[in-house]
Amino acid sequence: MKKILVGVVVYNEGANIKDTLNKFPTHPAYDVIIVDDGSTDETPEYIKEFKYLILRHQVNLGIGKAIKDAIFYGEENGYDIIVTMAGNGKMQPEDIPALVQPILEEGYDYVQGSRYLKGGRKDNLPLFRDIMIKTFTRFTYLLTGFKGTDVTCGFRAYKLNILENPKINIYQDWLDKYELEYYIHYKVLTLGYKVKEVPVAMIYPKEKRGYSKIKPFSGWWSMIKPWILLSLRIRK
Repeated sequence: MKKILVGVVVYNEGANIKDTLNKFPTHPAYDVIIVDDGSTDETPEYIKEFKYLILRHQVNLGIGKAIKDAIFYGEENGYDIIVTMAGNGKMQPEDIPALVQPILEEGYDYVQGSRYLKGGRKDNLPLFRDIMIKTFTRFTYLLTGFKGTDVTCGFRAYKLNILENPKINIYQDWLDKYELEYYIHYKVLTLGYKVKEVPVAMIYPKEKRGYSKIKPFSGWWSMIKPWILLSLRIRK
């Protein structure tokens, strides 16, 4: 049996995190860890209502740092697979088995969720975000040759042992924000790991304001930066 850890990252999500955690099965085939990245709203009170392990940052350090902490916990406690997801209500726990199955049964190392594949959902996805996702995904195809459909979906699963590769170093300080997820993505695509996409749901709120914490320009640059710096061998 493979040990599976689901890392739920949350920052100032209020009732969204409660709604997300209520959707988890009562007896899942995996463990859950919640990393609260310095929330200053009622989020800490909501997550205390649940039985899951909680790691809390005293201040906001970035999603990359939060995922690193979940990974470090997984490595230290003998987990084989980690699933990463946001606690903002867009990602659905019911999709976790679909992300893990290709690793358990088909020999894949890394599984990327996609809202664009048949069977996926992108309800209420804003038009600008839709255009940016497709543009960014095309850009990454030109760099790596991998014909993915949704490079920005943060709902992923992968074997923790890929991080033992000496060519992968996630504990660099410049990977504490959005860079980390795309650093790992670039590495698995360029180092020969077996990668697959599976359909998942990304349900956006009907109201168009406040649907994302990604800041214009600086947030998107944080996501694009690893692809440029790694492909130019400025970073490694």
